[in-house]
Amino acid sequence: MPPRARTPPSADAHRVVIVGGGAGGLELATRLGDTLARRGRVRVTLVDRNRTHVWKPKLHEIAAGSMDLGLHAVGYIAQAHWHGFEFRLGELYDLDRARRMVRLKAYRDAAGREVIPASEVPYDTLVLSVGSLCNDFGTPGVAEHALRLESQTDAKAFHTWLIDACLRAQTQSAPLQPGQLQVAIIGAGATGVELAAELHRSVREVVSYGLNRIDPTRDLRVTVIEAADRILPALPERLSAAATALLRGSGVQVLTCARVAAVSADGVRLEDGRELPAELVVWAAGVKAAEFLRDLGGLETNRINQLMVLPTLQTTRDPDVFALGDCAACPWPEAGEGRTPFVPPRAQAAHQQASHMLAQMRLRLAGRPLRPYRYRDFGSLVSLGRYSTVGSMMGGLIGGSMMVEGAFAKLMYLSLYKMHELALHGWLKVSLDTLARTITRRTEPHVKLH
Repeated sequence: MPPRARTPPSADAHRVVIVGGGAGGLELATRLGDTLARRGRVRVTLVDRNRTHVWKPKLHEIAAGSMDLGLHAVGYIAQAHWHGFEFRLGELYDLDRARRMVRLKAYRDAAGREVIPASEVPYDTLVLSVGSLCNDFGTPGVAEHALRLESQTDAKAFHTWLIDACLRAQTQSAPLQPGQLQVAIIGAGATGVELAAELHRSVREVVSYGLNRIDPTRDLRVTVIEAADRILPALPERLSAAATALLRGSGVQVLTCARVAAVSADGVRLEDGRELPAELVVWAAGVKAAEFLRDLGGLETNRINQLMVLPTLQTTRDPDVFALGDCAACPWPEAGEGRTPFVPPRAQAAHQQASHMLAQMRLRLAGRPLRPYRYRDFGSLVSLGRYSTVGSMMGGLIGGSMMVEGAFAKLMYLSLYKMHELALHGWLKVSLDTLARTITRRTEPHVKLH
């Protein structure tokens, strides 16, 4: 994909630095590069500590092996070259607002050797889009013994465990030990439920490739643990009930009204005293922003480390620093009774805010007043596996709300990822990549085996 012809930025071009190459950050960098940077009006720099981007809602598929990371990861260096922005590999650790500088740690390889020295990057407009993490609420043993699905590294580690666990069970002479091939997933929001459903299918795919000593129905046990009185508590009760029935019908154990007291190397202990043996524990409950944001440049944060922002997406203490996506506590006046007054941490919010931020930059360069962002709630979609019903709730599209299930909901779920790809690559590349993946899928295993 050759880069488009563009005007080189002038020495006094407005410097936009975006920290965080997730859905919102990378979409914003790409669109700024294709428009304002292409005409030489801004100089855009994207900073991320990873070399590649993957859409976070797909991490459960990478973990289960039903999606090949190599076919879907977006390389930041190539994306920057094609779309007219600069990429800096590094991790933000400090912000000097007086000098308008972001400070990056030195980047080191796996052996500890310095690859890129510590540096400072100047900005005129700074956009923080560093995403979110799981919130373990201080539960004992989570940090030491539980895996989280927060990054590509986590998803790859889970998949490696899955394949190794199957190979170990296939080749050992002794019977399976208590907890062996058992997974406990703590948190029955979208991530936990989708991972449980995906595991149901992918493990059966794995053992079908000659691992005949494993009976997935008998030997594999996946348990979903939820503190609320039902799974998917953010969705309508009808869809929650349908998802529960489907998971249980697939052999997934669903525990509700179950609070976790501690996690150990052998499994999970609940507050009511029950012990659940498990070879792997996944923590998928709660959301918070990264801890370093709490002390970053004196910016205001809330109790879960999110940056407090105005409706314009500007942080409350610095009009030159913006925040979007999961790390931003953005007001949502239309939330309604019983809902948090802030925009929920969803991929659709990051996508909308990236588009709004592009318009804000045009106004900012023109010296005009900025406009408030208004979140449009299009509902939630939850995948229950490739061959299973997908439940969803659509709100805001028809002036009210509508519940959809089955093939139509599945199509809508797939379209969300395609919208993200289109924002990054355009119709031609997305069409060709989709065709290539379809062809490749007919000649390779439907689950990643390595």
